[in-house]
Amino acid sequence: MDSLITAAARALAAGDPLGALNRIALRDDANALALRGIAMAQLGDFVRARALVRSAARAFGTKEALARSRCIVAEAEIALASRDLAWPAKALDHARAVLEAHGDHANAAHARYLEVRRALLIGRIDDAARMLAGLDPATLPAASQAAHELIDAGIAMRRLDTRSARAALERATLAARQAAIPSLAAEVDSAWRILDAPAARLIAQGSERMLKLADVEALFASDAFVVDACRLCVRENGTSISLATRPVLFALARMLAQAWPGDVPRDTLILRAFRIRHADETQRARLRVEIGRLRRMLHAHAGIDATSRGFALKPHRAREVAVLALPVEDACAPLLALLADGESWSSSALAIALGASQRTVQRALDALAASGKAQSFGRGRARRWTTPPMPGFTTALLLPVELASD
Repeated sequence: MDSLITAAARALAAGDPLGALNRIALRDDANALALRGIAMAQLGDFVRARALVRSAARAFGTKEALARSRCIVAEAEIALASRDLAWPAKALDHARAVLEAHGDHANAAHARYLEVRRALLIGRIDDAARMLAGLDPATLPAASQAAHELIDAGIAMRRLDTRSARAALERATLAARQAAIPSLAAEVDSAWRILDAPAARLIAQGSERMLKLADVEALFASDAFVVDACRLCVRENGTSISLATRPVLFALARMLAQAWPGDVPRDTLILRAFRIRHADETQRARLRVEIGRLRRMLHAHAGIDATSRGFALKPHRAREVAVLALPVEDACAPLLALLADGESWSSSALAIALGASQRTVQRALDALAASGKAQSFGRGRARRWTTPPMPGFTTALLLPVELASD
């Protein structure tokens, strides 16, 4: 490998894409194409970056399996950065195996980190944690160590383990200083801001206040009876009852919790839970049926007593009842949370991350665009969606994650 290629590679490793391009911008050999692609990715031109890396992979051919595998890893990272979650995972796994076989352990670990980041992005927290546990960052470069700790912090924040998240971010800060890459240091600073930003609203006995992630963790660790509107479940003493697929029951539980220790009139429950304009005897009969279903689901934690004008929640053991609500109530909150990372998303990637149909996501995006909360650029398959980050709020409780399981 000639001196210009070596110097360009060192510049990219130090986070200096312009310095790398100054050395190889006019070259079109395979090594130069690959480095130019990585440089363009660092500068944010993902479309051009992906084209260059693919050209480099073709130029290397099948005989240079090691170099070709590195190009596949680079393309996968570009796809992840541009929020294209449909890239072939099998190709990345094969490239990682080739890198391991040739002794390129640093790039093999980087390929694994890409798999972990993708799993974390789409809410597969347990899978991400399992894959991350199989990686030892001690032998890797400082930049890779920082990436490892950032992922570890992300997993801990999704699990509401703020102590572990802070410890991971402290390690990430030290590794980022050793790497001396400004963009990496900025990513660590952003993670710190997310950890310390308001995460949810606590509604209890007619008052509201904002909570940070540490406050939410403390609330869940207490003996309070919590109706969690972030994850659509009911929590008490470390257990949870998911109502994500029972929207009427959740609406009833939330109204009863917000009114505690008082009751809620029957007509109010009917109009809000059933989303109708007028209550009649048929709807009152339906309310009795739904209240009965909710009683059965909550029987181990609370009862629901009938009063002269409606129903009231009666916890068996908890001395406090609270509702944990989103910092901003919006039907498209999970979608906005994904867009708030500042990256450009395709509608197909958003559908994968949210576990929804692409058509449903597209309708929501059109509604957000009409209200000025999202914007798109490009056409057809190249169309991407983005929005300015949600100011002042962390999105850890809004993103896809399995926190509401029993």
